[in-house]
Amino acid sequence: MKILKNRKALSPVVASIILIAVTVAVSIAVAAWMGALTFGFMGGGESLQCGTPWGWTDGESIVYVNVTNSGGSTLTISKSGRIGNNVTTVEVQYESNSPADEKLAPNEKAGLKITWVDKFVAGNAYTIIVVTGTNHEFTTTGTVPSPS
Repeated sequence: MKILKNRKALSPVVASIILIAVTVAVSIAVAAWMGALTFGFMGGGESLQCGTPWGWTDGESIVYVNVTNSGGSTLTISKSGRIGNNVTTVEVQYESNSPADEKLAPNEKAGLKITWVDKFVAGNAYTIIVVTGTNHEFTTTGTVPSPS
């Protein structure tokens, strides 16, 4: 094997500078990627707190649920939801910070009027599902009170 004695290599100083530059560039790229992942997880995802259903009566088909947008972004309440597997109509009755519409800003509260196609039966428990505009589902459960 013949060793080339006339070839010059990079000086150690230039090699060190190139190594440091490559390391810094890779670390910046990894930090940006991890930051994007963290922002996606920590960002303003939809989160809706549903209160206990109220105002329902045996033999009626209307119930009310108070909700709070506990997420970091504005969400839209869908005009339809479910009780069990049956479709319901959802109407926003009031909002705490703005006129009643389907959009809820972060930390905003609203009252929903939910109309079911069937009649509620006293003593039965029902699961109410509120759906957002992006098809996220939030549930609450309650039992229809017995008549006094």
